[in-house]
Amino acid sequence: MAKSLNKVTLIGNVGKDPEIRYTTSGVAVASFTMATSERWKDQEGNFQDHTEWHNIVAWRRLAEIVNEYVKKGNKLYIEGKIRNRSYDDKNGVKRYVSEILADDIILLTARPGAVVGAESGLDDRSEPSVPAARSEPSQRNPEAGPEDDLPF
Repeated sequence: MAKSLNKVTLIGNVGKDPEIRYTTSGVAVASFTMATSERWKDQEGNFQDHTEWHNIVAWRRLAEIVNEYVKKGNKLYIEGKIRNRSYDDKNGVKRYVSEILADDIILLTARPGAVVGAESGLDDRSEPSVPAARSEPSQRNPEAGPEDDLPF
């Protein structure tokens, strides 16, 4: 079988505070929306803007970290994969949703009260105030089977 790739990298702003819930087996799941925007000049020289909204889902420890540190308006870097699923709403109508299953999240917004800049000895290339959060490979997708033991 030929290899394929399902990888998403986003930098954007959180649209609402994360919601955390737990599966019946006690696994944490956090979800929130994130906006990415682009701007360009049209043929008349006017700026045009387009904002795309993404549904983000984080599992297990990453979900708990998201719930603790991520707030509406934060700028985030997210790596993950696209997952499409369907469900029946309360009226029995089939709905379809596309989500980004987050594997890695880096908070790009400094925590409130954190000093960033020349006075602190930190510059724009410094690590963010909150460490990057990464899913453990065995925890990234609860439906995934065991991963191969590859030497690299």
